Amino acid sequence: MEYRKLGKTGLELSALSYGGAVMGGNFGQMEVAEAIRAFHVALDHGVNYVDVAPYYGVTRAETVLGQVLKEIPRDKYILSTKLGRYDTDSFDFSAARVVSSVEESLGRLGLEYVDMMICHDIEFVPIEAVIEETLPTLEALKQQGKIRHFGVSGLPLKIFEMVLPRYPLDLILSYCHYGLNDTSLTRLLPWIGKQNLGLILGAPLAMGLLTPQGPQSWHPADAELKQKCAEAAAYCTSKGVDIAQLALAFSLQEKRIHSVLCGMKNEAEVKSSLAALDYQIDPALLAGVQAILEPVKGRTWLSGLEENN
Repeated sequence: MEYRKLGKTGLELSALSYGGAVMGGNFGQMEVAEAIRAFHVALDHGVNYVDVAPYYGVTRAETVLGQVLKEIPRDKYILSTKLGRYDTDSFDFSAARVVSSVEESLGRLGLEYVDMMICHDIEFVPIEAVIEETLPTLEALKQQGKIRHFGVSGLPLKIFEMVLPRYPLDLILSYCHYGLNDTSLTRLLPWIGKQNLGLILGAPLAMGLLTPQGPQSWHPADAELKQKCAEAAAYCTSKGVDIAQLALAFSLQEKRIHSVLCGMKNEAEVKSSLAALDYQIDPALLAGVQAILEPVKGRTWLSGLEENN
């Protein structure tokens, strides 16, 4: 396993990390026992970072993970969870809710502190409120030792460009913007370097777009983007390659990204994801995939308030 320093935090994260949304069932039906086994296998193979959120399964992911962590020494893992988003249309980034959310998460996880607390999908609320109320409250909780580091997450890259010049964060979590079909995250790299920020990538498979089976029905991508990704997946299959492994390897090879979160529902998915760490990308295959995806390269979808996109 390769480990990378998370900006100025002092933490060293495994390049491949465990996306705990699967424990909440957000990406289809799962067997809890299988997900728990997958997590243990990932830890055994050097994965040391796991990310969850109250939103995943409406507290289910945190609850399941909390049961698992009872058996694992605290120095064996690094954990992030989130606050602010609690259901599909439930958002609250007020100071009072920040404080109560942290306490609730600590209770479900059975922990005295979390390594990282991340404001979840801030594009759904006015960014000014996050800067003026949410982040200072997290700073106070950091001083109290309830959290070690904090940052923000969301889909539109614009939200980071709105926050980074105005508030000194420890890290950001971006998703769906560094993969085979979209590398627009690179526009933030100057900020990341200048501020020595931690950079975590979620959804390297574009929430299922870059898989042989395709995304869940709720995926917000437009029809053309879904179709082109399906064509790229079929092309890979015709060459005897799993596009998911290619996509994960592609994201992992960008070392300025400090860790890549990947949902792994079972032991087989863990082993396939681990194999991506040593995967040798065929330049001709990659060129073929990128040619298919060229008409939709960098295309995204609206998330949250229009002003934040």
